[in-house]
Amino acid sequence: MQQIMEQAQKMQQQLMTAQQELAAAEVSGSAGGGLVTATVTGSGELKGLSIDPKAADPEDTETLADLVVAAVRDANRAAQELQAEKMGPLTSGLGGGLGGMSLPGM
Repeated sequence: MQQIMEQAQKMQQQLMTAQQELAAAEVSGSAGGGLVTATVTGSGELKGLSIDPKAADPEDTETLADLVVAAVRDANRAAQELQAEKMGPLTSGLGGGLGGMSLPGM
């Protein structure tokens, strides 16, 4: 039982470290051939948005809005891939290594 508790504490520490790394990491996504670029953290927080002036047509704001949404979605997809890369090996071990126990927030 002591070994299981030590394993759980070690895994929890690894998860916390991975979450901190994700919060600090930044990934980007783009749309319109790079006309709009969104930058998000590995945990999905929008940090920046870059819009090429060529995308800013006052007569067609709908297309610009669509490009912004697409760029943010692309950045969030990249963040989810980063999350899976960082957290996947840790969370996959929770089911078998701890007898099905899960950590809070997971």
